[in-house]
Amino acid sequence: MTYRDEIRPWAIFQRLPNGRSKCIYRFKKRTDADAITCILRQGGGIFEVTFDRQEVTQG
Repeated sequence: MTYRDEIRPWAIFQRLPNGRSKCIYRFKKRTDADAITCILRQGGGIFEVTFDRQEVTQG
């Protein structure tokens, strides 16, 4: 995960017809992600907001 992704832990995922999902946007704040998700849903499709922060493991 890049530094840019680390500082933007809230992600909008689009569910695809084949059962997979695709990250389409990342945000610093959940409220921003929720607002954009509402707009995207008006056009159709299934979108969900997720806290997508990966833990860094030291080996």
